[in-house]
Amino acid sequence: MTTAHQATAPAASAAGSHHASALKFITCGSVDDGKSTLIGRLLVDSKAVLQDHLAGVQRQGETDLALLTDGLSAEREQGITIDVAYRYFATEARKFIIGDAPGHEQYTRNMVTAASSADAAVVLVDATKLDWQNPALALLPQTRRHSLLAHLLRVHSLVFAVNKLDAVANPEQAFAHISAALAKFAADAGIAVRATVPVSALKGWNVVDAHAGWCGYNGPTLLEVLEQLPNTPADTGLPLAFPVQWVEKFSSSSDTSQGRRVFWGRVAAGNVAPGTAVQIFPSGQSATVAQVLDHARRPVGVDAGQSAGIILDREVDVSRGDWILAAPAAAAAPADDDFDTPAAVPAWPASRELLTTVAWMDDEPLVAGRVYWALHGHRWVKAKVKRVVHRLDINTLAEDDATQLDPNAIGHVELLLQEPLPAASFAQARVLGSLILVDTASHKTAGAVLVN
Repeated sequence: MTTAHQATAPAASAAGSHHASALKFITCGSVDDGKSTLIGRLLVDSKAVLQDHLAGVQRQGETDLALLTDGLSAEREQGITIDVAYRYFATEARKFIIGDAPGHEQYTRNMVTAASSADAAVVLVDATKLDWQNPALALLPQTRRHSLLAHLLRVHSLVFAVNKLDAVANPEQAFAHISAALAKFAADAGIAVRATVPVSALKGWNVVDAHAGWCGYNGPTLLEVLEQLPNTPADTGLPLAFPVQWVEKFSSSSDTSQGRRVFWGRVAAGNVAPGTAVQIFPSGQSATVAQVLDHARRPVGVDAGQSAGIILDREVDVSRGDWILAAPAAAAAPADDDFDTPAAVPAWPASRELLTTVAWMDDEPLVAGRVYWALHGHRWVKAKVKRVVHRLDINTLAEDDATQLDPNAIGHVELLLQEPLPAASFAQARVLGSLILVDTASHKTAGAVLVN
């Protein structure tokens, strides 16, 4: 018999579980806003850096916190961040994985890569670069671009950190005007903001240690905000979708009661357990899941976001790039029709035509008629640009008519695929709703695609 205590314990643990798991967040914003310095401050003040490491980042007798993350020789020579650098640290409350994203517009593609798997984004705003005395001040284009990209990529939490307020004449007025401009921009763009915190990455104010009353702010420090942010919820409440990444053969097994191959991958949506009825895409063959293995080869049920090995009840032709999807649901027959059996409704309908939002990364502009390789899950298909619908103006958020997307632009694009794909809206399912476009000649990643 289940007691009340036993019934509520799982719910309580589930509610608190997102705080116990590591938070993966990125820092982004414009060039020289202090992103690398902020991460260095987080690492130093949370005691995550050894003394000998600190001694190695000295410049003219001063500790250069930015060097803790800028590891490439070109980054140290130029004093800029080029590629995403990941660092790890922990407090008593939580573990963190930080991605230091570059601020230069030409490296927006690197920021997109980091944001695509992040739980949160900290957008730094440099107070010294803004007309902070003006209540109607204009934000920097990169602040807008990175905030919009984080929003488009379904980054679950967005935090604004207003930096270098110690370097302005009236920090309180500057923070009031800048935070008001950020709030207006976020409201116009439909972006939910978790917090706006005044910080000095150089001096450490309000990063890890509070600087009470500074800028008229008495809220939590940046680290305290990060400790309370939730992880991105997995797409578990959806039908099963499982992209096959690797096929393992163990044909020497004498057990013929089930298939003799394990299909490994990461569950994209829903969950999988023994007895689940499935359909293979694109072949359309049906089967039942006989066994599910976790990463340690233990037989368990596996939810979205976790890796799994699936063994089917019979031998079915499945290759890398195929999808194992929930079986189609039977459609209800009309009450007055006893003869016509309606076709089953696929859990994830496949389509050749996609309406998408594209963050363009290639140096060559995106124009109608071009053909690219598209990667969806682990499946490659040819994709033709049918039409560029419009380009998003990152300064006004207006949708401008356009015939092409220039490097680092964002816009709506119609794609025509050579073969149908079980693509869904990105807002509904993160993995099924995302693709990348790859140049067929240079093999460079050309664009990040979100299905509308």
